[in-house]
Amino acid sequence: MKETYWCEHAFLTSGMQGDVRITVVDGRFSIIERGAPRGIGDHILGGVVLPGLANTHSHAFQRALRGHTQVGTGSFWTWRDHMYRAAVRLDPDSYHRLARATFGEMVSGGMTTVGEFHYVHHRPDGLPYANANAMGEAVLAAADDAGIRITMLDTLYLHGGLGPDGYLPVDDSQRRFSDHTASAWIERVDQLQLTGRAKLGAALHSVRAVDPEAMTQVADWARSRSCPIHIHLSEQTDENEQCLAHHRMTPTEVLLEAGALSADTTAVHATHLTSGDIAILGDGKAGVAMCPTTERDLADGIGPAATLAAAGVTLSLGSDSHAVIDLFEEARALELNERLASGVRGSFSNEDLVAAASDHGALGWHDAGKIEVGFRADLIAVDMHSLHTAGTPTDTAVMFSATAADVTDVVVDGARIVEHGHHRSLDVSAELKSSIEEIISK
Repeated sequence: MKETYWCEHAFLTSGMQGDVRITVVDGRFSIIERGAPRGIGDHILGGVVLPGLANTHSHAFQRALRGHTQVGTGSFWTWRDHMYRAAVRLDPDSYHRLARATFGEMVSGGMTTVGEFHYVHHRPDGLPYANANAMGEAVLAAADDAGIRITMLDTLYLHGGLGPDGYLPVDDSQRRFSDHTASAWIERVDQLQLTGRAKLGAALHSVRAVDPEAMTQVADWARSRSCPIHIHLSEQTDENEQCLAHHRMTPTEVLLEAGALSADTTAVHATHLTSGDIAILGDGKAGVAMCPTTERDLADGIGPAATLAAAGVTLSLGSDSHAVIDLFEEARALELNERLASGVRGSFSNEDLVAAASDHGALGWHDAGKIEVGFRADLIAVDMHSLHTAGTPTDTAVMFSATAADVTDVVVDGARIVEHGHHRSLDVSAELKSSIEEIISK
């Protein structure tokens, strides 16, 4: 199948170019012409065209919490209680509806790939469904329905926390997350049926929920299948202190010692790191997924983004708890948070922010995220005449001015999913409203 697109401005690997004509064959970029006139039958993409964005870290069900947990006092730990109450209300059908709407919001905002850090595996009482992967397959089907590519980061969650005397058992609110052993997790995940545009990845929930021996088992499994590995790392100072007290190592050092740190590893958040941790991540060619809107919503802190980048760590972005689903905002916050923390402007350029927002490699899609011949044909068009973008330069400032609401068109693997600001198959706002009301009212 062949399609052609004419772009008013397009962000190519050589930089921003005007009058770009792109030919797509069988879902991949075939020809890219610079300074080209419009052709008969071309799909016209106005404004600035970017490669598809990648949401590296998502918990789809947490979209139901938006607006319900942003007020009042507390911390990450009090927010977590609200999250547990939402998680216990899910079943495969309701999760499918909520995830489909959430993914619909993502793709409408220019995200063509999502990494779903999935740990709601079993029934609320902890017993498996007749199909042990019913919840995961509901999420995969939701992504397929929404038209977004997905890496299912199936998550190992074994323990309820890390105390002075060692690992704690899962409590009632966590038992549906747990497979009890790494071997049981591997047995279940090996039976997962991938559908649509999907890849499989592994996730270790955190050092407080996964012991080093289990980390090693999952890392070995992931390496044997060339799967990416993700982990919540040093998100909380409490977690760091617990890890130091028990293991006499930082979480990063535990990960390294367990053999679970490599170029295929992405540490999520990495907010509270030592200089030694940063060196370890850089030397290991690991990535870090930063989620600035969640990190500020939960009062987690500001991560050392510029120092990580200088150490050779590849940065990507996620919307995590979905207090906001807007990778333009996440990208902008990477630079603006750094300004707050360092008192210095200009650590990250517009080009750096595009690279972070379109990094599909952390999710195993190394042939996506660039408008380049041979790559997957993902395109998003950003209106440069909106209230947010009017008057801003197209070549240097799109990431500093645009929002998800300014995305007008989205193409995923050559398929047009969003046109003129509307999802072609979903009424996203109506589905969000109904699916969230279903969860919250239970």
